[in-house]
Amino acid sequence: MGTDVLMIGPAFILVAVLVLVPIGIAAYLSFTNWDGFTIPPSWIGTRNYERLVQDPEVLRAAVYTVVIAIIGTIACNALGMALALLLNRNTRVNTFVRVLVFSPYVIGPIILGFLWASILGTNGALNSLLHSIGVDGAPFLSDPAWAMTTALIVIIWASFGLNVVLYLAGLQTLDNALIEAATIDGAGAWAMFWRVKLPVLAPTVTLNIVLTAIGLLRVYEMVLALTAGGPAGTTQTAVFNILTTSFSRSQLGYGAAQSVVLMIVIIVITIALTQLRRRSEEAVSA
Repeated sequence: MGTDVLMIGPAFILVAVLVLVPIGIAAYLSFTNWDGFTIPPSWIGTRNYERLVQDPEVLRAAVYTVVIAIIGTIACNALGMALALLLNRNTRVNTFVRVLVFSPYVIGPIILGFLWASILGTNGALNSLLHSIGVDGAPFLSDPAWAMTTALIVIIWASFGLNVVLYLAGLQTLDNALIEAATIDGAGAWAMFWRVKLPVLAPTVTLNIVLTAIGLLRVYEMVLALTAGGPAGTTQTAVFNILTTSFSRSQLGYGAAQSVVLMIVIIVITIALTQLRRRSEEAVSA
């Protein structure tokens, strides 16, 4: 018992200091009106939570974040699965394409955001090219509808590389004997995918969905570099709004309330997806 405590003690202390304590502080601040300087913070009870459910800016950011999370999770996993199946063979071309696909995930969202902003901006490289050939440019980042769609596409492009790598890792665990047996039984490509490969990849699918959904719910850097939340705040995400509220407007108590709500949403989604996967596994085994 003493050895077990000694083994897990450092990890528990690290988690407590870096995770539990900040969560506790954020939860406390969410019930205060604090500008980050006044000490002590002014206790206001649940007024921050009452305010955020009526704040149109918060609701708009929440809706856009949910759209990104739902569409992005579906698109990233569909593209990731498809590319993983195509790149499963170990060839030089496949290796190069794997690196190419995964590289956006490694480079970093800030750099990618500024890169795409320089390409898709009003006077960016793409519009300049279109103008040079006599074609009107498109308001990729200046029109609200265009900007929301453009940001979503860029976020998906920058995110799905991780899905490809995880699905490739899952395919490596597939027993060749199963493939050979299915081939002998006359299974086509579609039947091979649904009856052989997908069941083996089921745990990887769950992991990918959870990681992608959580990552997209926390999108910030890409939006900051690509659109800075504009035009007219239409591309603000939940995290973008939290940080703007907390630091640009010096309303840390209100920002803390928004962050607590977002954290609860992420926890609920993670638990729900995990439980759904567990129930499906139990149903199959039964």
